[in-house]
Amino acid sequence: MPATVGRRMDRLAPVRRMTRGLDRRTAVRAGVIATVAYAAWLAVGAFGRPYNFFDMKIYHGAVVWWASGHDLYEFIAPSTTLGFTYPPFGGLVMLPMALVPVAAAGWLNALASIAALALVLAALLRPIVDRLGWPLWFTVGIATPMAVAIEPGRETLGYGQVNLLLFALIMADMVGLRWRARRGTRFDPADSPLRRFVFSGVWAGAGIGLATAVKLTPALFIAYLMITRQWRAAATAIGTTVGVTLAGFALVGTESRTYFGGVLWQTERVGAADMTPNQSLAGLLARLYDSIETPGLLWLSFSVLVLALGLSRAATARADGDELTAFTLVGLTANVISPISWSHHLVWVIPAIIVLADAAVRRREASRGLAQRAGQVFPYGGVPGVNALRPPIWYPTLTGLRHGVAAVGLYLLFLVSPIWPYEHQLPEVSHYQDGLFGALMENSLAVALIVLVAALPWRPGAEPAFYADRLGRTASAYARR
Repeated sequence: MPATVGRRMDRLAPVRRMTRGLDRRTAVRAGVIATVAYAAWLAVGAFGRPYNFFDMKIYHGAVVWWASGHDLYEFIAPSTTLGFTYPPFGGLVMLPMALVPVAAAGWLNALASIAALALVLAALLRPIVDRLGWPLWFTVGIATPMAVAIEPGRETLGYGQVNLLLFALIMADMVGLRWRARRGTRFDPADSPLRRFVFSGVWAGAGIGLATAVKLTPALFIAYLMITRQWRAAATAIGTTVGVTLAGFALVGTESRTYFGGVLWQTERVGAADMTPNQSLAGLLARLYDSIETPGLLWLSFSVLVLALGLSRAATARADGDELTAFTLVGLTANVISPISWSHHLVWVIPAIIVLADAAVRRREASRGLAQRAGQVFPYGGVPGVNALRPPIWYPTLTGLRHGVAAVGLYLLFLVSPIWPYEHQLPEVSHYQDGLFGALMENSLAVALIVLVAALPWRPGAEPAFYADRLGRTASAYARR
């Protein structure tokens, strides 16, 4: 009997060793995540600004004012000239905040935004980590605090903004388009009706519609869906936007008429165009001209050019099978051409960094495969002189280097955010107070956005969001590259 027990224990020994190793790996990975989160916290303190839910105080005060029987758009925050600037539907969504203190509303918004960001990162990183064999939870655990630490993340959370929530709504539509392309009309008979509905992706477009009803700039994604002939998603987005807006007229008709009849066109309610945190093309031009107002004709001309460039590159990226890059280009284009794009609006640099990093890895993997195939065809010791055709040993290492450097540089730029040490405000201080270098730093984020719209690479065949009968075109495009 003891011998039998001993043999059983010996059989379980490898399992126990593997379990102990797994526990150690899990503990080490958890420690790495904790270290990255702490480093992100230090980075926010070092490079961020003092945060006290400034914008959340305006929203909270406005909905409390509204709930007490006053007109929503007559509210002006104490000691400021700022009021509520979102459409009535946004006010309805925020109305429950009136039931809690402003600090609680700010922290609830921060927690919801971080959770939404983690879900988005899980969806964006899943195809990449599956290909590389990395644990998803570990990768997302590192990526989430890193994304929170950069300018758009920390400003959104610190000011109590909704940008990460709107970002999640739009990216949910991209995931829905991906699921729709993958599943088509084929379902497991055992699937529940709810599971069939969710994974069918037929709802794709609803997120863009809701985001557009809260903030008008996501409407550019509807234009993108129409240009790329994704008619069902476009119709869903338009229907959601119109339906929600009409519901607003039915529920709060006075506020709806006030907003669409006047407040929408009062751009001065949000601040002057030349303010440093406005990193749009309009802000860039205003600061370059050292003027409070943007030169209108010049801004319109360049905006049309950037719009055409961004949408055409997005359509081509989608045709080559990279829907993530397509969505990212549309979001970046919206940031550039919007009259006001505060630094907390620039959340589209997060997927841009992911695209650049993945492009670097993909090109390095492809070059390694090429080198291996070349080594098999032209091995050393073959025909004299033919070894020169074999790629040098450093070729796979350097391939994709520019994309990797671009990803790291873009992340560091938005981590350090050099616009704040050179912040100036007319008419008190000229935007050229610190010379050309200071002007470049003050406009650095806007310049980076424009460069990304013009040069962000896409990854042929990476994440197609169309049906299998078009995959041949993606394969041919990948072969060309």
